[in-house]
Amino acid sequence: MWDKVQETVKFLKDKGITKPDYGIILGTGLGNLVDKITIEIKIPYGEIPNFPVSTVQGHSGELIFGTIGTKKVVAMKGRFHFYEGWTMEQTVFPVRVMKFLGVDNLIVSNASGGVNPAFKVGDIMLITDHINFMPEHPLRGKNDERFGPRFVDMHEAYSKKMIAKMEGIAEKLNISVQKGIYLALQGPTFETPAEYKMVKILGADAVGMSTVPEVIVAKHMGMTCFGLSVITDLGVEGIVEAVSHEEVQKAAKGSEKNIGNLVEEFIKTV
Repeated sequence: MWDKVQETVKFLKDKGITKPDYGIILGTGLGNLVDKITIEIKIPYGEIPNFPVSTVQGHSGELIFGTIGTKKVVAMKGRFHFYEGWTMEQTVFPVRVMKFLGVDNLIVSNASGGVNPAFKVGDIMLITDHINFMPEHPLRGKNDERFGPRFVDMHEAYSKKMIAKMEGIAEKLNISVQKGIYLALQGPTFETPAEYKMVKILGADAVGMSTVPEVIVAKHMGMTCFGLSVITDLGVEGIVEAVSHEEVQKAAKGSEKNIGNLVEEFIKTV
């Protein structure tokens, strides 16, 4: 892993990607956030050494480098999911690379199913914490101290300071946001009504198929994380309805403008 990360980092630095202030992982239907970036470099995943290639519709598979305001950002337009068949090591590989490019602040986004009865489709949820129900842990196996410690403190996986900052920005922009706990399952099936009920009983507000592995690995390397979910379907008991990937993308797209404005202002504001 170490040698592969360093090889990829060297390739990207040679392309001109150096010392980004923020890393951004854009989830389903949220890829148009790159419209907020003044793009300097765009590289398809297939051209990057050791990168997997996203196989999910709606995840275009490009690494973007540029600026938002005065801040340098590197953004993944399309992420990798464990359910696609990648190993956990491959799934989180880009986060390792971001760290060694100089990223200390990671912003992650996703589409998720809401189980909190106060939520509605299209809501934006600031992630306050997560529950890891993935069947594989991204740090399982021999630990490489060059990346981080064997045992990782997760008491503040999502920065309280960043959450408070985003709440202030949302208020200023008059954009309504929710807060809640995100639970990660493997997928790729959407949850059954019984599984949605389980997620709610376990204390989560939303459920999805990503984000948690990336955040765990980011914390392993000492990065500060902020996450948000777009509620694209509801798994509230009594009103669970049929859902498709196309519907999830459509719902996520409806919130794209607000998310773009929030993240743009978040990065610009010191």
